[in-house]
Amino acid sequence: MSSGKLDKIFGHIDANMDTYVRRLAEAVEIKSVSGDPQFRPETIKMVSEYGKSELERLGASVTVRDLGNQPGAQPPLPLPPVILAELGNDPKKKTVCIYGHLDVQPASKSDGWNTEPFELTEIEGKMYGRGSTDDKGPVLAWFNVIEAYQTLKLDIPINIKFCFEGMEESGSVGLEELVMSEKDKFFKGVDFTCISDNYWLGQKTPCITYGLRGISYFEVSIKCAKQDLHSGVHGGVVHEAMTDLCHIFNSLVASDGKIKIDHIYDDVLPLTEEEEKTYEPIDFDTEIYKDELGVNRLAHDSKAKVLQHRWRFPSCSIHGIEGAFYGAGAKTVIPHNVIGKFSIRLVPKMDPAKVKKLVQNYIAKVHAETGSPNTVT
Repeated sequence: MSSGKLDKIFGHIDANMDTYVRRLAEAVEIKSVSGDPQFRPETIKMVSEYGKSELERLGASVTVRDLGNQPGAQPPLPLPPVILAELGNDPKKKTVCIYGHLDVQPASKSDGWNTEPFELTEIEGKMYGRGSTDDKGPVLAWFNVIEAYQTLKLDIPINIKFCFEGMEESGSVGLEELVMSEKDKFFKGVDFTCISDNYWLGQKTPCITYGLRGISYFEVSIKCAKQDLHSGVHGGVVHEAMTDLCHIFNSLVASDGKIKIDHIYDDVLPLTEEEEKTYEPIDFDTEIYKDELGVNRLAHDSKAKVLQHRWRFPSCSIHGIEGAFYGAGAKTVIPHNVIGKFSIRLVPKMDPAKVKKLVQNYIAKVHAETGSPNTVT
């Protein structure tokens, strides 16, 4: 593209900055938290109303595909639909499919937010709000640049297909089946796919992400009694479910991030000398990264090791416990049933089915070593 055209586009963007900020604020205000059933109506609204209307405003042909109800949910819970849309069909141009998601993770000030997460707030030139970077902001950036081309009467050099969902933060339930059913229809003729859901490596260097770790998500349920018990009456005489779960959690991963599950690394590709050298020229500062995260110390000292454990090695993270007391104040109950939630990030050659079996076997072994009679599922 000529520098003259770029100057026009950049000038248009600068002139419309307030409009873009207002649009982002409107999107952030919609509490499209896919993992919380109480916000499911807002999540559906974010896709079927907001996303659809924005694409139609740009002249795209839009189809909103219903995915039915969420499997296993009681009472029945409708899944957010998926948008499939097209803009341009010039056979002389390449076709790019843009993927994005319009749902977000839960957020509240009690999680550590300094501002209201669903109110876009500007602090020292940075925009804070749930979804502003993951992934409402990047999706809106596509809308804005397409609008800029159209307003300036510049030819968009590609055909564009859009695939926007509302369950990415909850496992993309229903998306795979839809994609497979449309692979020879809607997705036929796609030359490239762009995922607008990633980050710069640091504060100075943009990067193109060409691969991401996968995920296997687990829930382990432990039951110790038919009902919650009072610790002042029954503490010390029952095998407590929470104690068993904490033991299992403590056995999953070491302090340096190494996963303790037997044979979990068997299929991970070995690090070669040639690959090791590729990390040396990467522009990445571990001290800046540490400060951005707000942690006291990283699990690894060198730049290469930090990047390797972000990208090419599996990791295990513990996410939460369902059924346990977590509110303010004191409660002395012994929960009769707790459900622990954790995940393992997968790298090439790791088979999710094999990983699942390894996890099940390991948890069964670790639990058996305690001698606890409690049931684990």
